[in-house]
Amino acid sequence: MTPSARPVITVVGGGFAGTALVLQLRQQPALRNAEIHLIEPREAPGPGLAYSARRPEYLLNVRPGALSLYPDAPSHFADWLKNQPESVDGVPDFAPRTTFGRYLHEELSAALAPTAAAPRILWHNTRAVAAPLLPSGQRKVLLADGTELRSDIVVLALGNFPPPPPAGPDHRYLHHPGYHADPWATGNIRRIGPDDSVLLIGSGLTAVDVLLALHHDGHRASATVVARHGRWPSAHGPVAAPYPNFYPELAAETTVAGVLAIFKRHLRAAAAQGIGWQPVLDSLRPNLGRIWAAWPLAEQQRFLRHLAGLWAVARHRSPPQNTAALARLTATGLVQLRVGTVREIVPEGPLLRVRIGPRNGAGEWLTAQHVVCCAGPLLDYGRIADPLVMSLRDKDHLAADPLGLGLLTDEHGALRGADGRVSATLFTLGPSRRPAYFESTAVPELRQQAAELARELAQRVKPK
Repeated sequence: MTPSARPVITVVGGGFAGTALVLQLRQQPALRNAEIHLIEPREAPGPGLAYSARRPEYLLNVRPGALSLYPDAPSHFADWLKNQPESVDGVPDFAPRTTFGRYLHEELSAALAPTAAAPRILWHNTRAVAAPLLPSGQRKVLLADGTELRSDIVVLALGNFPPPPPAGPDHRYLHHPGYHADPWATGNIRRIGPDDSVLLIGSGLTAVDVLLALHHDGHRASATVVARHGRWPSAHGPVAAPYPNFYPELAAETTVAGVLAIFKRHLRAAAAQGIGWQPVLDSLRPNLGRIWAAWPLAEQQRFLRHLAGLWAVARHRSPPQNTAALARLTATGLVQLRVGTVREIVPEGPLLRVRIGPRNGAGEWLTAQHVVCCAGPLLDYGRIADPLVMSLRDKDHLAADPLGLGLLTDEHGALRGADGRVSATLFTLGPSRRPAYFESTAVPELRQQAAELARELAQRVKPK
């Protein structure tokens, strides 16, 4: 790619990752004359899917001090929150998700205002459907409204996609009015009546949010939750002193068993000092990517098969007030947690029959008026049906990783094609980079990715 006098960068996706990247690109002196296009179809760019639901009962599962947009200003969100209506009676330990969405939107809106000292940023309230490579080396980004953007760089900041169908091969249930494929879709949960029977698939943070939303809406019937491991997310404890980093002991370990043995030794040492398990686990966070990358593919598969569920329960914790509310609902019989795997979902008039149990056995049949899929997002880019993803995949311009966790990239986030070659024009950040880091969804990791990618892109498009 030959750098141009006025480089054009198109960022597809205006959630947290795309917002953080645009703000970091705006700070690059080499991009002062650039034109940056942000493609986001939602009514307001910034919040994305995760923070756009207008439900005050949906709480962030991280304290404010860890949620700044800017890695060089870690208290930025916490300082902003102090001056918001939510803090009239004191800054909340866990703020509403919609509040964080407002923070993102305000920061991005300020950046969209034109100024002579920064690149021009344009928001397109539509979707990108294709990005073919041109003979010039640029890409022509085609938008659903007919706009065409000739771009030097295209960055995929697509976030998470809804969960895949949880059962098959009969997929008639996907079109049943009582099946909710995406619990985050606007108004989806509010279609459930107060006395309707409900079954949730999955028991993670999304399921907890759905149960609390139903309770907030006055739902009176019992809700059944079916989960393979049968565990709720762990609760956040009080703020504790950090546990010393012990990554040097792990640096040479190339097996899951080796890492686990050292981790358990530190758990015992911490317990002897009256320290809980949470600080020990949290001390691994800065080096998770390096631990993951040191494992060969077979070890990564072993972790996903045996420990990923436990990791999710321990690592992605719930606010204490959510845990307490869930305990009350369980104690009164309004929530029942069942251990099992959903094998079939069969429409039966206004109802849905759900079989849980072994793959090749009768199992047990449950019946509900509504089934809500709260399983994890679809990560396999070989299966994602987004038009832009499909068009790039059809041209072999992107490749899913062998574990189905995201996209194959180089160390900067440049996409690898089906032939393994690294693109000079296509980049990504966010959940799509899970193959490189395993965890690539939390704010501290994403804002760091955004800062590093902005610096890299500024170097690439800077005129020689």
